[in-house]
Amino acid sequence: MKSLCVYCGSSVGASPDYAEAAGLLAKAMVDDNIGLVYGGGNVGLMGVIADEVMRLGGEATGVIPKALMDKEVGHTGLTRLHIVKDMHERKAMMAELSSGFIAMPGGIGTLEELFEVFTWSQLGFHDKPIGLLNVNGFYDGLIAFLRHVVDERFLRAEQASMLMHETTPSALIEQFKTFKPQYYDKLLDPATAGKVI
Repeated sequence: MKSLCVYCGSSVGASPDYAEAAGLLAKAMVDDNIGLVYGGGNVGLMGVIADEVMRLGGEATGVIPKALMDKEVGHTGLTRLHIVKDMHERKAMMAELSSGFIAMPGGIGTLEELFEVFTWSQLGFHDKPIGLLNVNGFYDGLIAFLRHVVDERFLRAEQASMLMHETTPSALIEQFKTFKPQYYDKLLDPATAGKVI
């Protein structure tokens, strides 16, 4: 695993545990010689993880749209910073540069990025591991909701299980190391697709 894309908030959130977890994730990645790919900001959890990766001697690659360079205070102290045209180019480049994806606590942007790569995985567009760093139960509600989506037959249990979750960075990275990609047909009942039952 050469690099991991980390999605996280452009604020530090309400609990100091979020920033602490970002620092622990940075250390776990550097210890395993895994580079960071992220949104290129110098604020919030984005800035915390990038600063710590760089402080520990690791590699950090940021990808930020030109329009957000000022708003998210683009980080100029990274190994490399790609300034791109728009959000679509940003997300595509981050995915291309990464061997897997981790979502830390964050807001709507973090969730949007997470669900996009989760959808791509479900459709077989990539076979990279995806995980939630579930700090202080931040993602408990989302994990429960995905179980509800499975129960209501809009998602296969096998597909839901492809979104790993752990409470510590080291445990999540260990799961990533043993990840074996599998593809499951998206349709639960292909014979009844498009029919009202």
